[in-house]
Amino acid sequence: MSQYRAQQQAPVDEPEANPQGEDHVPDDEQQDENDKDSQPSEPKGDYLNVASRPFLMKILQKQGDSKVLFADKVLKFTASGKMKRRNLIITDFAVYIVDPETDGLKRRIALAAVDKMCLSDLNDNFLSIIIPTEYDLLMASTRKTDIATCLFEAIKTSAQYELEVSFSSSFEYNATADLVKEVQFEEVEGGVRTRILMKK
Repeated sequence: MSQYRAQQQAPVDEPEANPQGEDHVPDDEQQDENDKDSQPSEPKGDYLNVASRPFLMKILQKQGDSKVLFADKVLKFTASGKMKRRNLIITDFAVYIVDPETDGLKRRIALAAVDKMCLSDLNDNFLSIIIPTEYDLLMASTRKTDIATCLFEAIKTSAQYELEVSFSSSFEYNATADLVKEVQFEEVEGGVRTRILMKK
């Protein structure tokens, strides 16, 4: 990821709502089923074997997509503060979020709509994709570097612009049109502490 330009300020992304205005994310909740795959891996890959899953292929074909650049399980954060298991698929045209329980397409984001990616500068699993025309996307994955690399390269190739990538100890994101949250990262003994707070 040395090709990315590190920046001090981070943009807006997608948070979760909490009555106290702060969400504590336990370290064990940040890990998906991919814990066993947390060893260094190739920058890109189809870890879901999309071609062998007819319902995933049907979703892509319906949208006119067929070339899978990356696919894996992730944890997606909702505006209400919940963590949902989702399948993330990146093609040469879009980012897909699919519910693995219902096989339903939850969201499709055109690559050209992505404005920025936000990551912390610590060893955690969080990644935020900033979409100015919609609400942002906050995810956790043990393959966040692979996802960021794939997205960066896909946008550079298909949308023909260089995606801005911001590294910081905190960043904001839009969970909904009018709900802004901040994700804060702090290095603690044994790992990284992550907090998600509502912005006033």
